[in-house]
Amino acid sequence: MCNSIQHNTATWSAKMNYLIYISAICIANFLVFTFGPMMSIINSFVLIGLDMVVRDSIHDKIGIGGAMFMSLLAGGISYAINPSTGMIAIASVAAFTAAAIADAVTYQVLSGKSWMRRVNGSNVSGSIVDSMVFPIIAFGAFMPAIIIWQIVAKMSGGLMWSFIIKRWRA
Repeated sequence: MCNSIQHNTATWSAKMNYLIYISAICIANFLVFTFGPMMSIINSFVLIGLDMVVRDSIHDKIGIGGAMFMSLLAGGISYAINPSTGMIAIASVAAFTAAAIADAVTYQVLSGKSWMRRVNGSNVSGSIVDSMVFPIIAFGAFMPAIIIWQIVAKMSGGLMWSFIIKRWRA
């Protein structure tokens, strides 16, 4: 009975991670489409910082391939919900896939470290890659100020979410 409860709790937790991950990307894409490049900085702190931490939880459960699949799925769902977000959804998939690779490599390199170090260390590389790729594809221009602010926002948002999720995981 106890094992069944633990299994159900773990299954529910994994499903919540997937739902949070996909929902945050879809909401972020819609907000950037609606409000423009400056919204990407707010999204970077609140939604993408959250996604980067949740992606590492997904990575722990189903591996990097699963995290990358979730990124593609989120971009597809985002596009299906609102096809006019086309380039935003494409940029999101490209940026999250590239960032997922950088994140996974860093996360693995830090495998002997605490969960907090792995998550926040991998968020540094993921933030840099994601922030370089997304604005160039989404907005069709190199925007240094947006890139820098996105990096700062993603790292700080990821740090904040890692503390919140650490307490939730405990």
